[in-house]
Amino acid sequence: MQSLSAPYPASFTFDPPEQVANWRVIGNAVLAIPHLIVLYVFNFVSEVVGFVSWLVILFTGKLPDGLANLQVLYLRYQLRTYTYVLFMREEYPPFSFDSSAADPGDDPRVRVDVVPQLENRNRLTAFFRIILVIPQLIVLAVLSFAGFFCAIIGFFSVLFTGKWPVGLRDFVLGIMRWSLRVNAYFLLLTDVYPPFALD
Repeated sequence: MQSLSAPYPASFTFDPPEQVANWRVIGNAVLAIPHLIVLYVFNFVSEVVGFVSWLVILFTGKLPDGLANLQVLYLRYQLRTYTYVLFMREEYPPFSFDSSAADPGDDPRVRVDVVPQLENRNRLTAFFRIILVIPQLIVLAVLSFAGFFCAIIGFFSVLFTGKWPVGLRDFVLGIMRWSLRVNAYFLLLTDVYPPFALD
C-alpha cells in the first residue's frame, strides 16, 4: 500500500549481508576507532553549525547550502559508522567527506539522502525547535534503551551463528532511521516534523 503523504526529506537504507564473520562482534568496534574519533569531531562541528544555522534562519528565513551540506555529511558519516560498529556489516566504511545532500553512492551498504529545505523557512518553529523536538527525544531514548538490549542479543547471535536475528536487526535499523529524521529536524535541515515511526 502506498502512502498518500510525501516521503520524509531524510531517508536511510541499509543493504544487510547474508552472513557476518563471528569475530566482527569484537573486531568492528576496535577497527572503527578512527571513524569514532572523526565522528566525535564531526559532532562538535555539527553543534556549532547547528547554532549558526539557527541564527541565520531566524534573521534571513533561509538556510545556506554550505551549512546544510555539512550537517548532511555528519548524519551520513554517523550512520555508516554505527552500522559498522554494531557488526551489521563487514565492509569498512569509507573515509568519505562528500558533503552533497544526495548520497554519493561510495558505500556499498548504506545510503543516506537528505533534501534540505533552504528557502522559505518557518522562523517560529526554528526558534522553538529545541522545545518541539523534546517529545521525539523522549520516545527515541526509550527506543534506544530497547535497542541496546537488541544489540546485546545480536552480539551473541552473530558470535555463534554469524547472523543478526532479522526482526531485531530491522528494529535497530528502524531506530537509526527515526533518529536520522529527528536529527535532520533538530539540525534545522527541514521544517517537516518527523513522524513517530520506525519505517
